[in-house]
Amino acid sequence: MRSEEDAAERIGYGEGGSAVFRKRIKGPELTTFLMSIRQNGASADDLLFLCVGTDRSTGDALGPLVGMMLEESGFPHVIGTLRDPLDAGNMVERLSGLPAGKTVIAIDACLGQPSSLACYQVSNQPLEPGKSLGKALPSVGDYTIAAIVNVDGGNKYTILQSTPLYRVYTMAHEIAAAVKEAFPPNTKAKGMNV
Repeated sequence: MRSEEDAAERIGYGEGGSAVFRKRIKGPELTTFLMSIRQNGASADDLLFLCVGTDRSTGDALGPLVGMMLEESGFPHVIGTLRDPLDAGNMVERLSGLPAGKTVIAIDACLGQPSSLACYQVSNQPLEPGKSLGKALPSVGDYTIAAIVNVDGGNKYTILQSTPLYRVYTMAHEIAAAVKEAFPPNTKAKGMNV
């Protein structure tokens, strides 16, 4: 889980002059974001989804829900599902076994401003999981989708526990549907557990 720092679009330049962006979008725009990754040459088999979160907190279950949906849809490289979450307790170990040469899309829940509730923050930069909770976890991903599942303020653990499951499930479904639309999966492939 991370915290939304700025709802506005930011554009800059990274190492080598490549454009760096982070912007807030609505659910219907997820497919466009993912199509931009596809237009950079990635196919469904080139992707590795890191679905960060835990099944023990309603608000933080978004990543594992997305992971389960993608795995059930036939995506071959999914880490983090309801059956086997990718969370703070196992992240470092599980990241050490990632297959090389994949385009990594990190997916997580976050808290944000009231005007950003049920939006997504997308970026072509790594995700910093656990940052808002003061956890020192490695940055992950080439691209990021952070779902703003609740409003930030007060005790973050309590906020995550009281986040409506319906909102989390709906947002997870939107992400999985957008991935399937942008990268139609090979339905014969099975999910990967690292």
